[in-house]
Amino acid sequence: MRKRGLRARAALAVVVTAVLATAGCDAFGGGGADGTKDPGAGASRSASRPAPVWNRSPDSVAAVGDSITRGFDACAVLTDCPEVSWATGSDAGVDSLAVRLLGAAGAAGHSWNYAETGARMSDLPGQMARAAARGPQLVTVMVGANDACRASASAMTSVADFRAGFEESLATLRATLPKAQVYVASVPNLKRLWSQGRTNPLGKQVWKLGICPSMLGDADDLTRAAVVRRDAVQQRVEEYNEVLKDVCGKDRRCRFDRGAVFDYRFGTDQLSHWDWFHPSRDGQARLAEIAYRTVTAVKP
Repeated sequence: MRKRGLRARAALAVVVTAVLATAGCDAFGGGGADGTKDPGAGASRSASRPAPVWNRSPDSVAAVGDSITRGFDACAVLTDCPEVSWATGSDAGVDSLAVRLLGAAGAAGHSWNYAETGARMSDLPGQMARAAARGPQLVTVMVGANDACRASASAMTSVADFRAGFEESLATLRATLPKAQVYVASVPNLKRLWSQGRTNPLGKQVWKLGICPSMLGDADDLTRAAVVRRDAVQQRVEEYNEVLKDVCGKDRRCRFDRGAVFDYRFGTDQLSHWDWFHPSRDGQARLAEIAYRTVTAVKP
């Protein structure tokens, strides 16, 4: 009887020791038999944690697009002024995206502007190829206004062609730089531009020279035909923005501004007083702010 009691207590001690050992392992995170933490456990978990896909502080920037990114008519009439470009300009008053990300010295040596005045989406693949050759970590895109600003509404770039051009542009970039990041600005609100610019008599006279006739032609004409024409242009701009959003959304290293440029409530201070169409220095600064917020946001 005594021997059976001793054997029972011995067996119980073994069970308790095993339970405590197991509990100690769970409570202190595992490791050696003495209960100390395995120094390799945390490193293993850190190594398995994926690096973030989006780099909020890229070290180089290339810009592609149209006259807005070239700073056209922001400094002098009928002249590009890339130093005030929202994307890569050096002007302190604009404080471009490149300067905000890289500093003035960094932007001077590590940012490039391949945008072209008058460019449409069909020109973007070629610009993207030239930009990719520089190996930038971030490429900015602003294009589409010229696709809508044609001699007539019927001459606007079709939505299908606009999509094909943007898809080709991203494919061109990815063939060379699969990990480059892309910031895509929405097409500006051309109807708001008409409503703001037409308040200035000089602006309306300048528009008669042929600036965006599909939207700005006969600025004071409020007949049904003119309203239908402007609405058609506005709808096409909105469709272009849906394309930009959709195609960019399928690329994990692409960020669309979610319509921030289109939605921005700009006034005449943000318009060039040479043509009342392109952004002024102040307008370029507002575009830079929008881009910087999008690029540096924790989440898109």
